[in-house]
Amino acid sequence: MPRTADHDERRRQIADAVCLLIAGHGLDAVTVARTAAAAGMSVGLVQHYFRSKDDMLLHAFQVVSARIRARADERVREGVGHRRPIAGVLADVLAEMIPLDETRRTEFRVTRAFAGRALDAPALAEVDVTTARQIRADIEQGVRNGKECGEVAPGLATWPAAVRLTAVTEGLALQVYRDPGGVDGTPAAELVASVLGAELAAVFTGECRQYAARTGG
Repeated sequence: MPRTADHDERRRQIADAVCLLIAGHGLDAVTVARTAAAAGMSVGLVQHYFRSKDDMLLHAFQVVSARIRARADERVREGVGHRRPIAGVLADVLAEMIPLDETRRTEFRVTRAFAGRALDAPALAEVDVTTARQIRADIEQGVRNGKECGEVAPGLATWPAAVRLTAVTEGLALQVYRDPGGVDGTPAAELVASVLGAELAAVFTGECRQYAARTGG
C-alpha cells in the first residue's frame, strides 16, 4: 500500500499541474484530463484524489496560500532574529503577496482564479473569505505588536489600519500584475517599496523601545 507521503506528493503534483495550467492558459484550461496530463498521471488517479474541478482548484489554492504564508513566516523569523523594526518586517511580509516575480505571478493568477470561481460557489467562497480574514488578522497583529513596542501610537485603532494596509497591498498586487514592468517609468519593485513604505510610515510613526535601546537612540 502506498505510504501517506506518496499520497501527499501526488496531491502536491496535481496542485502544481493546476497552477501550471492556470498560469499558462487560464482557469478554463483546467480539466481533469489536462491536469492529469500535466501531472503525468492517469485521469483515474487524479479522480481518485479529486472528484471535480472545484476540488482541484480548492486544493491548489490551499497549497499556494500555504506557500505564501510559509515565506511570510520566514520573513518574520528573519526579522525577529535580526531584531529589525516591525514596520520593516511587515513590509517584507506584504511584499510576498505581490507578483514581483514569476513564482508570485503564478500564485496571484491562482488566487484570482479561485476568487472568481468562488463568486458562484458558496463552499469556495467560505474558504476565500476565511483566508482573507486571516490575512487581515495577521496584519492587524503586526500593528498591535507595533503598539506594544512603541512603533505605533497608543491611540491608533489597529483594525482600520490593518484594513487599509490590506487594501493597499491587494490593489498594488493587481496593478503590478497588470504592469509587471512598472508604471510611468518606475520599476515595479521600486513602486511597491515606495507605496508600502509610505503606508507603513503613516501607521508606524514611532520607534521600537528595544530597537532604540540597542542603537542608543
